[in-house]
Amino acid sequence: MNQTTLSTFVKAMRKQYELTQVELSEKSGVGLRFVRELEQGKPTLRLDKVNQILNLFGHEVGAIPIHRNKEP
Repeated sequence: MNQTTLSTFVKAMRKQYELTQVELSEKSGVGLRFVRELEQGKPTLRLDKVNQILNLFGHEVGAIPIHRNKEP
């Protein structure tokens, strides 16, 4: 499965839906600064706000398994 960074995914989805950062901010209910920080790849973000944005695109943040050669 092809993995992408959260920032790349959100920016691509925003463009696919032809939204500006301001429009995404308004529709998701998060601040414009948060949208900008997310798209710029800020390493620490509030997950509830990330999910507010992702929910517009039918996604959410969740735990996925990491495949390793050895057991922990």
